[in-house]
Amino acid sequence: LAALERQIFDFLGFQWAPILGNFLQIIVVILGLFGTIQFRPRYIVVYTVWTALWVTWNVFIICFYLEVGGLSKETDLMTFNISMHRSWWREHGPGCIRRVVRPSSPGILEDYSYVSVTGCIIDFQYLEVIHSAVQILLSLIGFVYACYVISIFMEEEDSFDFIGGLDTYSYRQPPQEHVELKPVKPVGK
Repeated sequence: LAALERQIFDFLGFQWAPILGNFLQIIVVILGLFGTIQFRPRYIVVYTVWTALWVTWNVFIICFYLEVGGLSKETDLMTFNISMHRSWWREHGPGCIRRVVRPSSPGILEDYSYVSVTGCIIDFQYLEVIHSAVQILLSLIGFVYACYVISIFMEEEDSFDFIGGLDTYSYRQPPQEHVELKPVKPVGK
């Protein structure tokens, strides 16, 4: 649900890189849930590998918005340099007052305007960092749970013995060519 919520706000901001990442996260979470319900450890392994990648992506998002290293939140990296859109939270954060200012220069298109944002309770980059931190926390919990489920599935798979299975023969004795059948006497007659 947290990835779906994040997907909605990234769509509103036209941020194509996070949209793609969120979409893959939603698909892999569904695959992991399906693997858990259907007792398919391979699907859960795919989920655990993706979780490591997802945590890495969210650490990158945190570094991007906090401008760690040479990263800058003013670049069009999140939109694949297709558009000049930014985080939806930049203009619509809690307490933000958005003012649209029409350009006064005659050479600029009429529908193009500048947006001034003031009075935000919390800056947009911190909201994005909080979203990524929540995703990391949920992913780490999911990773631990997935590892636990995989270990349980592997224990059950190792201890399973069906009637007449291979465990009826000892590894020291070769299997008999003929099995002796004995009739069963009814009880109480």
